[in-house]
Amino acid sequence: MTLYHVYGVGHALLDMELEVDDAFLARMHLEKGTMALVDEARQKELLEALPPAPMRRSCGGSAANTVIGLAQFGGRAFHSCRVAGDEAGAFYARDLKANGVDNALDPTGPGVTGRCLVFITPDAERTMCTHLGISEQITPAFLAPEHLTKAAYLYVEGYLISSPTALATAQAAIALARQQGVRIAVTFSDVSMVRYFRANLESLLQGGVDLIFCNENEALEFAGTRDIDAAVRQLRTITRTLAVTLGEKGALIDSGAGPVAIPGRSVKPVNTNGAGDLFAGAYLYGITQGMAAPEAARLACHASAVLVTRFGARLEPAQAREILRDFRA
Repeated sequence: MTLYHVYGVGHALLDMELEVDDAFLARMHLEKGTMALVDEARQKELLEALPPAPMRRSCGGSAANTVIGLAQFGGRAFHSCRVAGDEAGAFYARDLKANGVDNALDPTGPGVTGRCLVFITPDAERTMCTHLGISEQITPAFLAPEHLTKAAYLYVEGYLISSPTALATAQAAIALARQQGVRIAVTFSDVSMVRYFRANLESLLQGGVDLIFCNENEALEFAGTRDIDAAVRQLRTITRTLAVTLGEKGALIDSGAGPVAIPGRSVKPVNTNGAGDLFAGAYLYGITQGMAAPEAARLACHASAVLVTRFGARLEPAQAREILRDFRA
């Protein structure tokens, strides 16, 4: 019996979103548009260097944003991650549940809950500095096999490949999914994961998966080419379906009959944080509701276009309902 449409596995990160200018990124030696792993001291340095400004907090992490997106459209999701017994961990557990995602989090353990500083520049680009905290030490013991085996899809966050224990957890989840006939979706998450943890990513994909999400830069980096068509052909050898996001240009979907171009929507972006995560959530919602891959991708492009016009890494629930209503009209 399918209890969940998607079972997610990823880092638990308290997202802390702030607006900055390009001069701040340059002054703090941050590479614009990327995610950098930093220690707690570096995060503190960055926070102390910020001018007084509003900060938006939410439970985050790539996979968490994706399953929350799916839940907002009406899908059923479970998420496995790890938090500590601090204020951030308690907030994270409450916020995840409040956003409609089942979990087995116990925010009472040692350590520090992971945090991600998300710097948004006026051109809507996001630059992230992540201290993984205790989430880096997620192990297979934090999986919930009784829930994973009742899901239509396992969704694995690519950021997990950056630590040995998290990689082992992702591999254990994939092994269980294969054993139980649960379909497997993997997101590359960030070009830095492809560039600096290539061997770990290849080990995660060994044997092939059912669905890969990546953006254009990640696809090109993985394939070692500047030709997106060549990158798509190479990636299709390890996945049944490939979804490549192209920003405002839309997406490319290939589920076996060749690439299908899905047009994007022309909008004025204010924040691209979470756009790829929501694309995956909306797409997974679509295909688990019986939509064909191109139709699900059109829904995902629509949702992502709406998201980038507002601050925050996810839609408001009312926005998700409106998007779905318009799409079905």
